[in-house]
Amino acid sequence: MRVFSLPVLAAACLLSMTVSPALAAFPCDELWGERNAIYKDAGYCFRTERAIRAFGNAGCKYDELADVPLSARQRADIADIQRQERAAGCAR
Repeated sequence: MRVFSLPVLAAACLLSMTVSPALAAFPCDELWGERNAIYKDAGYCFRTERAIRAFGNAGCKYDELADVPLSARQRADIADIQRQERAAGCAR
């Protein structure tokens, strides 16, 4: 898993003021992808069009996030990614 440091996130926030919206969204898109890849690997059935386009639902087993069996490490990784998303001001 790739984890962005606070200086990288701060730089990304500054860049977002001066570059195209697509480039500014990069850290958020990257974090979104990393977080949802964990859910995909664990068998989550995505609901949003974006996630279904990115990951598909082939072989999915769990319709509710609460039902997805995640290890303590995976839960910690997801919590860390969510903290980074909040720090970067990513849309929910």
